[in-house]
Amino acid sequence: MGFTSNRHSLYGNSNCIYLLIAYYLFHAVHVLPVCVAQSTDEQALLAFKAAISGDPGGVLAAWKPTNGSMNVKNNVCHWTCVSCLSRQHPDRVTALQLMSSNLTGVISPSLANLSFLRTLNLSGNRLSGSIPSELGLLRRLQVISLGRNYLTGEIPASLANCARLTHLELPLNGLHGEIPANFRYCQELQVFNVSVNSLSGGIPPQFGLLSKLEYLGLHRSNLTGGIPPSLGNLSSLLAFDASENYNLGGSIPDVLGRLTKLNFLRLAFAGLEGTIPASLFNISSLRALDLGNNNVSGVLPPDIGITLPRIQFLSLYNCQLKGHIPSSIGNATGLRVIQLQSNTLQGIIPPDIGKLKDIEVLNLQFNQLEDKWDKDWPLIAALGNCSRLFALSLSNNKFQGVLPPSLVNLTTGLQQILMNANRISGTIPLEIGKLSSLRIIALADNALSGTIPSTISGLHSIIGLDVSGNNISGEIPPTLVANLTQLAFLDLSENNLQGSIPENFGTMKNIAILDLSYNQFRGMIPKQVFNLTSLTLFLNLSHNIFSGPIPSEVGRLTSLGVLDLSNNMLSGEVPQTLSQCQALEYLFLQGNQLFGRIPQSFNSLKGLQCLDMSQNNLSGSIPDFLATLQYLRFLNLSYNQFDGPVPTRGVFNDSRDFSVAGNKVCGGVSELQLPRCPGTDHSIQRLHKSRTVLIVAITIGSFLALVLITCAFVMYFQKHVKQQLIQSNETSPIPMLMEQHWKLSYAELYRATDGFSAANLVGVGSFGSVYRGTLYEEQEVAIKVLNLMQHGAERSFLAECEALRHIRHRNLVKVITACSTIDHSGHDFKALVYEFMPNRDLDKWLHPITGEDVRSPHANHG
Repeated sequence: MGFTSNRHSLYGNSNCIYLLIAYYLFHAVHVLPVCVAQSTDEQALLAFKAAISGDPGGVLAAWKPTNGSMNVKNNVCHWTCVSCLSRQHPDRVTALQLMSSNLTGVISPSLANLSFLRTLNLSGNRLSGSIPSELGLLRRLQVISLGRNYLTGEIPASLANCARLTHLELPLNGLHGEIPANFRYCQELQVFNVSVNSLSGGIPPQFGLLSKLEYLGLHRSNLTGGIPPSLGNLSSLLAFDASENYNLGGSIPDVLGRLTKLNFLRLAFAGLEGTIPASLFNISSLRALDLGNNNVSGVLPPDIGITLPRIQFLSLYNCQLKGHIPSSIGNATGLRVIQLQSNTLQGIIPPDIGKLKDIEVLNLQFNQLEDKWDKDWPLIAALGNCSRLFALSLSNNKFQGVLPPSLVNLTTGLQQILMNANRISGTIPLEIGKLSSLRIIALADNALSGTIPSTISGLHSIIGLDVSGNNISGEIPPTLVANLTQLAFLDLSENNLQGSIPENFGTMKNIAILDLSYNQFRGMIPKQVFNLTSLTLFLNLSHNIFSGPIPSEVGRLTSLGVLDLSNNMLSGEVPQTLSQCQALEYLFLQGNQLFGRIPQSFNSLKGLQCLDMSQNNLSGSIPDFLATLQYLRFLNLSYNQFDGPVPTRGVFNDSRDFSVAGNKVCGGVSELQLPRCPGTDHSIQRLHKSRTVLIVAITIGSFLALVLITCAFVMYFQKHVKQQLIQSNETSPIPMLMEQHWKLSYAELYRATDGFSAANLVGVGSFGSVYRGTLYEEQEVAIKVLNLMQHGAERSFLAECEALRHIRHRNLVKVITACSTIDHSGHDFKALVYEFMPNRDLDKWLHPITGEDVRSPHANHG
């Protein structure tokens, strides 16, 4: 028994040993792949970090090698912005979400080794380079969000290999090339957004096979080729935005009316033609319809308010609409924005529009709408029910009658009243002063009479007042400008206003445009007017009875673009200080009693394009420097007392560009047929020529002798000087090349401003907009982009380049460089780049939906 017992005991111990070995082997088999997998994910993320050149927020600071450590706290799943959410593989990375982290650098292809990755969100950074095609290896990937970066290159066709992809969001980059058609294989795709890129080609017709697609964002992507009718098969589509593809072309397919789930349809500025399909007005789910500014035509269906019961945003401006505004529109009670301006709509505005209690914007200007009333205006009474109305635009129609006192019944939240160019008569009602939220009043080109009501001075929020082109008389109420300190635009021109300009005009510290022309103002121009340094666009005091000299304070208007003091009774000399108005492009001083010479200091007005000093008593010779003003295109010096020769260069080279009639001048181009200047006889010229030859010969001989003497010294010192220059450049903190301007492309400026986004808009100037941006070197800059559609903007750009190249002052912002090229659409583009000086909800409807809005289970979708 003892032997047997020992034998069984030994056998039992052996079993324990075998089981223990099997236990360790079993766990080794399972632990080893986990360690290897973690190591692979770690290496991929560290390689991604290595490709990041800038991390100002320190988001990736905690990403450090674990060196095989099993410590849970060191696990990659605990790294910032990294998630491991797989139930079967809890230690594998499934999401990388580094949105809006201000990262710079490139996207490393190593991310393709994160084989369990489902969500990749790098939107809202400053990443550059191309999208790695290797991302197409990630078969589990569902969300790719890389919007609002500086990415370039083409959209990799390999991304279509991500068969589970639901969200592909690449907006606000610099991508080019065509949209790959093979995305049709991504049958799970719900969101496809490539808006604001520089793509080419058309919308792939194969996209009509994406049955689960909910959002198709193609806004401002430079696409052509029309809208494929196959998109009418996208039965799940909620939003389609192809707006601002200016050359998209073609017609609007009637089959889009099949999209019964569609909420948002934006096709504005797309170069579309033909008739607006009636089927669009039968999509009862529509909340926003924007077809504005296309070459289409049509009528508003009589039952539009019934067939579009959910519509909130209706924009069909400049669409050649005809007919009437249907009264059924009052049934669409959710309407908040109506934009039907610039069409040929006729008839009256139906009073049923007063049923739209949520209406915020009603823009019907530039139509042929009409209404005539004696006392009360039914439309005003109807709109009294619209408690959310803040913008009412009825300009350039055929409305007749007086503005009724019932105007006060409009909501106190009203901010804008535009009724220019109608046939409105009577006086401006005193009650207008009770609309305390008003910011813009435009009643120009009507038949208004009476005086400017003093109650307007109670509108403390007003920034724009235009009552020009009426029959308003009396004086400017002193309280008008004293209280309206926010005014940026004031136009009282073409009326019968009298008296003097109140001295308290100097309180308008935000005024940019001031026009008092064509009135009967008299007296001296108060110097306070010229203390308004905010005047940057336009100052017009012409066609009045102002007298006395031009105040020297005029030189304080250093940013003014247009100054018109013509046709008054101004006297004295032209002030030298006018030359300090470096931004001047147009200067009109004609029809006064000015005398003396044209100031020599005017040669600093490098951007001057038009100068009219005719019909004065100016004298002396015509200054030669006028011929050197590069952008001067029109010059009128006629009917003064000038004498002497007329230059023949610059603006004087073409007789159609200038006038010197009524002076005692000579010479000039032959077309003027002016008498020869004294001393220009050929014999005298020959005598002068021979003397000149003799003088030149003596001078050259002396010069050659001097050169021979100097050469010896030059050869001796050359070696020493060259050596000193090399040593100087080696030790200087600013190499010579830094004195040259940077060369920046449109794409770089585009990326620096996030696609010139509204979020980076600093302000709007006389000929363009200023954006805040960041270059690769993390230098913040201010980028002034010129609106080349504005007359004179291109010359303004050239003039400003020239002027700022010569100006150096501690109080002026340094110009880094200029960019003159074409944008992604092939349009001319000009901008100036300055050092940035840091101390110096309609949009929701225009951009109704983003990737975030379409059921995204993941992160912020740019």
